[in-house]
Amino acid sequence: MAEMTTGGDITPNMTIYINNLNEKIKLEELKKSLHAVFSQFGKILEVLAFKTLKHKGQAWVVFEDVSSATNALRKMQGFPFYDKPMRIQYAKTKSDIIAKADGTYVPRERRKRHEEKGRKRKEQHDAAQAGMMNPAYAGAYGATPLSQIPFLGGAKSAVPEAPAPPNNILFVQNLPHQTSQMMLQMLFCQYQGFKEVRMVEAKPGIAFVEYENEMQSTVAMQGLQGFKMSPENPMLITYAKK
Repeated sequence: MAEMTTGGDITPNMTIYINNLNEKIKLEELKKSLHAVFSQFGKILEVLAFKTLKHKGQAWVVFEDVSSATNALRKMQGFPFYDKPMRIQYAKTKSDIIAKADGTYVPRERRKRHEEKGRKRKEQHDAAQAGMMNPAYAGAYGATPLSQIPFLGGAKSAVPEAPAPPNNILFVQNLPHQTSQMMLQMLFCQYQGFKEVRMVEAKPGIAFVEYENEMQSTVAMQGLQGFKMSPENPMLITYAKK
């Protein structure tokens, strides 16, 4: 991927270029956070960021279609990402994944190791997902959760429990294994009244999000219900039990 300039005459395309990113954030954390924030605008094919000094503070997000990229550029321009406003424009060069799709790809030897690592990470991720899915949600989206209590011990009843009444704390399920507290904070802090995110180390895939009152938590729930942190993980949000 060639280095970008700040010219405004770039043809709209499926890849957006982002700079002014916080250089202190670890590479993998940065890529996961970018995916989490931008996946609301459409299917993401790839997120690119590099360790080299030349590319620090920069990233590329490749969408499946131009409309998703355009929407993301307009809505997220200046968004405070890790305390720095993002600067976004269309990429000047085509990403490899798009070039492969339209037949213009020229293989680059140095990318082979990167692709192999990505394939292994995906295999590990899929294996982790298979073992962490809450059986209450093995069926169609919208099923009633068996339990909202994040304890590992004891057998769970097969009878669905009654949902908790509306309150200021949300219980979030079906999160990808690699979801971080910072990723969730950036999503939920968009809604008024946000206070904090709490995760349970012993139980990956769930989190609690607290707001000042139940009206604010309800708005956040409605806004993010079904939000895909990854293609296979629509968020499942209910009120937490107190």
